[in-house]
Amino acid sequence: MEPTEVGSSSGSYDKSQVVDVRPLRCLVPWFPAPPLGYQTPPPFVYAPPFGPFPQGYSPFYPFFNPSEPPKTSEPQNNLNNGTANQDGAGFGYDNNVNHEASPSYYTPPRAPRYNAENGDTAPSRKSSSTRGDSVVVISESEEDGYSNSKKRTANYLGSMDIQESGSSQKTRSRPKKIKPNPDIKFQVPANGDRETVNDLLLKFDALRRKLSQIDDTKEVTAGIKRPDLKAGTLMFNYGLRTNAKKIVGVVPGVEVGDIYYFRMEMCLVGLHAPVMAGIDYMGLKFDQEDETLALSIVSSGGYEDDAEYGDVLIYSGQGGVASKKEGKEASDQKLERGNLALERSLRRGNEVRVIRGLKDVGTVSGRVYVYDGLYRLHESWTEKGKAGTNVFKYKLVRVPGQPEAFVLWKSIQLWKDNTVSRPGIILPDLTSGTEKVPVCLVNDVDDEKGPAHFTYFPTLKYSKPINSMQPSIGCNCRSSCAPGDPNCACVLKNNGDLPYISNGILVIRSPFVHECGSSCLCYPNCKNQVSQNGLKVRLEVFKTKGKGWGLRSWDPIRAGTFVCEYAGQVVEPSRGNENEDDEFIFSAARSFDKNFKWNYIPEILEEDKPSDPDEVSSAPLSLKISSKNFGNVARFINHSCSPNLFWQPVLYDHNDETSPHIVFYAIRHIPPMTELTFDYGPAPGSNGSAGRRECLCKSSKCRGFFG
Repeated sequence: MEPTEVGSSSGSYDKSQVVDVRPLRCLVPWFPAPPLGYQTPPPFVYAPPFGPFPQGYSPFYPFFNPSEPPKTSEPQNNLNNGTANQDGAGFGYDNNVNHEASPSYYTPPRAPRYNAENGDTAPSRKSSSTRGDSVVVISESEEDGYSNSKKRTANYLGSMDIQESGSSQKTRSRPKKIKPNPDIKFQVPANGDRETVNDLLLKFDALRRKLSQIDDTKEVTAGIKRPDLKAGTLMFNYGLRTNAKKIVGVVPGVEVGDIYYFRMEMCLVGLHAPVMAGIDYMGLKFDQEDETLALSIVSSGGYEDDAEYGDVLIYSGQGGVASKKEGKEASDQKLERGNLALERSLRRGNEVRVIRGLKDVGTVSGRVYVYDGLYRLHESWTEKGKAGTNVFKYKLVRVPGQPEAFVLWKSIQLWKDNTVSRPGIILPDLTSGTEKVPVCLVNDVDDEKGPAHFTYFPTLKYSKPINSMQPSIGCNCRSSCAPGDPNCACVLKNNGDLPYISNGILVIRSPFVHECGSSCLCYPNCKNQVSQNGLKVRLEVFKTKGKGWGLRSWDPIRAGTFVCEYAGQVVEPSRGNENEDDEFIFSAARSFDKNFKWNYIPEILEEDKPSDPDEVSSAPLSLKISSKNFGNVARFINHSCSPNLFWQPVLYDHNDETSPHIVFYAIRHIPPMTELTFDYGPAPGSNGSAGRRECLCKSSKCRGFFG
């Protein structure tokens, strides 16, 4: 039979004739545009005809041989350890995979479980936990207003107006923008160590305290009233930050259990970059494909309503929150930005830093953030929120082998509710009600039942009557002293400023702090009386390993917080050296570490720089206090060459500068259950080994001895 001509008038085609067509494999595949909210189009999987195939993907006809089981590959959930930059250097596939020998294919990110933009809804399901897991449900409602990009964060910080410092006159209607002085330069390592991180946090909080004092003094009518954001802006402008290059996992110089009172602090040390968003992420390249991975999350803190706690965190995604201010209604969360990064991290299995926020007992609405260490994502799903919209949920499990942090906080809360539940407790209150808050005596080290007998006394016992000392001239303020009031005698004695900001935090070290006392008309309801009102933080005396008894706190302590006074019997100078063998002698003649810097950097605020802003330029004190027979909790504070407390002379019941009260304040933020220490310092003129004792502080700056 003759074949019919193709395209003949009859309209029939000869199907046996070979025509010239391009093979299908040469055609470029086409995919529809991705739905709104996706940062990358739906993945296209490249695989050889007979595998291996990525996990979760099946072979398709005609490359499937029914007589042979399909080949699969192991999921690539591990990332190379080390530091990566924004372009993804240092990250890739699992090191155990031979990429040159194996066929090249792209492992796609985990497929989304639902797409809110298209109206899809996944069935609600709860995550199942293994035995022993406790779950904390956290709702993350912080808006991603300034996202996680460096550009947006920089724009946000750069838009801030900083109030001009200086005189106590009313602030002008238009605030002054402080620009960096090119003549002022600071050298900060790009990758911070522990010392660098601590130094930056000291500088930040010193600057924040000073700016807060300025805001208290002035009636601010323009600009923002957030000294933490102002201080952070100045720190950024002068390059006072470290670990600016985002990394996955451990941040150099940051330790599990560290606490922060401001989000800006975490940003300055590289723990969590965005100043507002709850999810920090970065872009990386995987086999020439761009992806985003979650680096850290900050929980909004909903722990009080949970009956259980532990190393499992159920974290809610970001976005979709109603806003009355912006007229926005609640909506389904979208798989974008931080939410998408968490989904990708679930697929990749990288470690995510978790920072938990808890209520700050020292302020009405404040929060304290604790770095709880590294977690890994184990599961994600969607469920209906309280507003009836779809919310992403992510289950994170803490990497084992890390020091306790959040779990310790929850244990302390149980002790506060029931003191006798504290393991190793000897006495619920060794002060016998002398202090406003009880002080536990605890020994969970050995069988010793307590220190040598002494009489608890909360302040100084003078050898001469107070009325025989130089009397204190009080102020005539009818109510609480006003910051910057030129008519207030106590303000003038403190060089024109009140020594404390509104929440009772000390601003700077000075030769003397003058508090309002009983001779003041504002007494006893003035905020310029902090140290004389007794303990505020919950302390415990505990048995140490090798250093006798020590002191620590159940509460977190903010830098500048009053901790306690050194109480005891004031030793008369005429008694000479007869008390030198007394282990409970405090000598004000001992000097501080000359490198100890706690005050703010005045030149950043365009103020004149003194020769040494931390120099206490007053006559050396010869005051000695013995707490051997009479004393308080301060007698248990041990020495450290890297202390977290410093002492400050304070006057309020008299004006005799030879016998001030010796008051301890926190140098930096102190996490709960951290031993409280101060630097005893060397004895004046001591050059030999006589009287020296071996130091057991084990800090990086340990001098090996003290005294």
